[in-house]
Amino acid sequence: MRRIVIGGLILLALARAGAEDWPDLRSVPADLTVPEMSTANVDPAAGQRVRATTPGWEKTDVYHALYLPTDWTPERRFPVIAEWAGNGPYQNEFGDISTGRVEGSQLGFGLAGGSRCIWVCLPYLNNAGTANVIKWWGDAPGYDPEPTLAYCRATIRDICARFGGDSTRVILAGFSRGAIACNYLGLHDAETASLWRGLMAFSHYDGVRTTWPYPGADRAAAWSRLQRLQGRPQFICGENDSVTETRRYLEASGALPLGQFTFAFTGFRNHNDAWILRPSPARDELRRWFADILR
Repeated sequence: MRRIVIGGLILLALARAGAEDWPDLRSVPADLTVPEMSTANVDPAAGQRVRATTPGWEKTDVYHALYLPTDWTPERRFPVIAEWAGNGPYQNEFGDISTGRVEGSQLGFGLAGGSRCIWVCLPYLNNAGTANVIKWWGDAPGYDPEPTLAYCRATIRDICARFGGDSTRVILAGFSRGAIACNYLGLHDAETASLWRGLMAFSHYDGVRTTWPYPGADRAAAWSRLQRLQGRPQFICGENDSVTETRRYLEASGALPLGQFTFAFTGFRNHNDAWILRPSPARDELRRWFADILR
């Protein structure tokens, strides 16, 4: 790996000629295993990942996955990693799979390693706000984001109130659809945008492509959302050299003064958030970024 500084931005770049040279993530043994989400009716506890529903949605089929770190105690305050998953069902030629379900997410666990942070995988809700959806948010063709946003805000508040989450240290992360959602949903309105200390987007970025099926996928709308970043840090990464497209988009749009952007290649070819369960220079850089913004 080589580290390049461009105008105050950090870019981790793999010194390879073409995408065919990028390794498969399975060539590196994982050093972390994500706990399975318990579907039994159990209370959250240290080191456990449970299915949970935020008060107000008990009579629906909506749920999220909540993990309390191994060092969790009710007397302490903990940073919170909130995560949105990729679209499902998805599978590519490399065997990478995304179910689109909260229980399939992995970024937050790899980022913190299972300790020191509460981790919540947030759902996307249908238009009625009664069930999780595995593709985009809301229902086609309108893709109403408001039920998803209402559940997100209520869940973050509930975690901070009941489980010791620190409302001043909440990080938003997302893979693929979730990476787009970091800005599309996470910066959708001032109230939601105010929740985050920083944002981490892996593979895709709001506004880079304008052909997605939901309203507001155009660059003018994406630019409007990006105004709400207001200087907060973003870690933007992708497989192969895909992050280069995002960096060029932000440079061309004049967005760089709006935030503190760190760009990284994962070092793998895979459209798969399991890269973060393996040691890599990109994961090291991400963890340093994470530690810095929590200070």
